[in-house]
Amino acid sequence: MPPTIRVRRGTDDDAELLARLGAETFSDAFGPDNTPEDMAAYLRASFSPEIQAAELADPSSVFLIAEADGRIAGYARLREGGAPAAITGSRPIEIVRFYSRTKWIGRGLGALLMQACLSEAERRECDTIWLDVWEKNERARAFYRKWRFVDAGAQPFQLGDDIQTDFLMQRSVSGQP
Repeated sequence: MPPTIRVRRGTDDDAELLARLGAETFSDAFGPDNTPEDMAAYLRASFSPEIQAAELADPSSVFLIAEADGRIAGYARLREGGAPAAITGSRPIEIVRFYSRTKWIGRGLGALLMQACLSEAERRECDTIWLDVWEKNERARAFYRKWRFVDAGAQPFQLGDDIQTDFLMQRSVSGQP
């Protein structure tokens, strides 16, 4: 029987959960391709209950948390506001994070979470949704292309002491080119 997946909005009570889940999913996805020192530095700077509490309190930001059969399986964070010059549109919204626990990859969770992101962007009357993705993350890039995201440029991403390249990808919220 397929799992029951639902997506809910994050609340102030989710700060500790999001800190743990963010560190876990980021480590699982990128730990094997980076040094332990660079990973530890990034995780310290990006995932703590205090950091996630501040992000949850930011009115330009929303967390969408996916639960599969009642257990936390992944999440996305969206943020309205400024975008790099390569991103088009007058009201952009960024997918800041889009993470899934390893066991849920390829089981439909990403599709439901992406649909929730697009619905939230539409609800906020944004016209462009964009993200950045590590140049070496081919699986994620293929997933985003499937959702009609197109390449828009590149920007640096600092992971500890390592400066990496992230590709910028965007699409119209309505799905029209």
